[in-house]
Order: sequence, then structure tokens, then C-alpha cells
Amino acid sequence: MRNPILASSGTFGYGLEFASLVDLNQLGGIVVKGLSRNPIAGNPAPRIVETASGMLNSVGLQNVGVEAFIRDKLPALAKLDTPVFANVFGYAVDDYVAVIRALEQAEGPAGYELNVSCPNTHCGGMQFGADAALLGEVVAAAKAAARRRPLIVKLSPNVTDIAAQARAAERAGADAVSLINTLQGLAVDAAARTPRLGGGYGGLSGPAVKPVALRMAHQVAQAVSIPVIGMGGIACGEDAAEFLLCGASAVQVGTASFWDPARPAAAVRELDDFLDKHKIASAAELIGALRMPGP
Repeated sequence: MRNPILASSGTFGYGLEFASLVDLNQLGGIVVKGLSRNPIAGNPAPRIVETASGMLNSVGLQNVGVEAFIRDKLPALAKLDTPVFANVFGYAVDDYVAVIRALEQAEGPAGYELNVSCPNTHCGGMQFGADAALLGEVVAAAKAAARRRPLIVKLSPNVTDIAAQARAAERAGADAVSLINTLQGLAVDAAARTPRLGGGYGGLSGPAVKPVALRMAHQVAQAVSIPVIGMGGIACGEDAAEFLLCGASAVQVGTASFWDPARPAAAVRELDDFLDKHKIASAAELIGALRMPGP
């Protein structure tokens, strides 16, 4: 990648929708909207609600399905200079494998990002990312299918020990991990006595989660030897620098795209400005350079 800032999955569509608003080739990478074996219509509206310093979403992983993505989206994406990563999810291990196998037959993707925050329907709805054994199973199967390209595992923060989950992903063959996915939350309409989201619970993202994301990125970077991609509340170049200092090799800008679609590209320029201001030769010098207090 030409720089360490990517547009995050679920907040940047398939990338092409933003082409008239931002030069996509300025980005370090694009992670497209999550792809499933078959098209998914998503959750009932409302799907997004603003919260203090963030937002809750319950989109329900709406997407066109992997075959339509390969046919209708990928040819244009493949013409970009920017690497494009396919986010992959499913409700059983076979779903993940089927999506990756379809993508393996196509030209264009630079790699895969595995969304393990989905409920495993074969295990009573437990999230793949919430159990080390389930996580290892899906990562190993996905890695076996992903023969041509690297595999990134997107970790859920809704766990007791995210470092242990990262180690499980690494043992199973992950080439990198990305974190954090959204924190589970609920917004309530007190007058109506109902949730504000059509799907009930939702995923909390935005500046409100950044301190949690920084802490988890720092813990995971110390726990694994594979690259870490940080995300969670990144809205500017200095935010990105903070994650790099915590040990991330790259970052993703997500929710900030909702209020400014050009935010990921602006963060690239702002990170360059930060490096120039502090006389730092490259972003790589920041990685893992955080000076924590002693015991």
C-alpha cells in the first residue's frame, strides 16, 4: 500500500459510490462492504441512530452477494491503483469458504478480511469471534481456501480477552488481524418504550469507542507477531498516528465517512502533515513507538 490508511468495510460501500467525491487512488486501500454467499436484504429501518460522540448501526449486513459483486463491482475496482480487500462473512464455516472460493476465481482483490462477529447458526447463535475454538475453526478453513491472497481477521471487541482471540487467529493461519469491530449497544426511545433501531441492538462506532480501540490495538500488537490494522473512532491523521504508536501497521477510517465522505483521503494528507511537523521520515517510524509508564 502507498500509505497506511484504508477505508473501512461497511462505511464506504463498494468504493465506487465515492468515486465522484474523492480520488480513490489517494487511499492506502479500500475494504468493501461485507460479502455473503447469497444476497441479503438487511434489517428493517431505522438502521442508524446518532449517539453521544458516535452512532449505532443495525444495517444487517445488506449486500448484493459475492457473485453479483464479482460480476458488477469488481471489474471497475480492479482498474484502481488502490488495493481492494473483500470483507467476507457467513453464518457457518461453509459460507465463509464458499465466498472465498468464488473470489479466488476472480481477478482484482488484494486480500480478504474475515468478519468473525457474525452469529454461528450451527452453534446456537454464538459469534465466531467470541470463542477461540470457533474462531480457529473458521480461520483455518478460510485460510485453506485463500490460496492466492492474504487473510485478515477482523476481531470483535465483545470478548473478555481480545489478545487471546488474536493469538487464536494467528495460530489458525491469519496473515493479519484488524480491530476493533463495533461494540454492541442499545438506543431507547423512552416515550415510545421501544428501541430506536429497527433491529433492536446495534453496533456502536465513532469517536466514543476510540479509547477502547486504542487499548485493544496496543494489547493485540504485543500479543501477536502478525500485522495489526487498527480502527475505531479514527477521524483524522493524528488519530491514525495514535494507532500506529500503539503498534498498528495500518488503520481504517470508518464512521467518519458518514459525516464527510472524503475523510479517509483527508486523513492521508493530515498524517503526512503530522509527520512533517514532527520531523518524522515515515509513518513506519511510529509503529509500536508508544512509551508506556513502567511498572
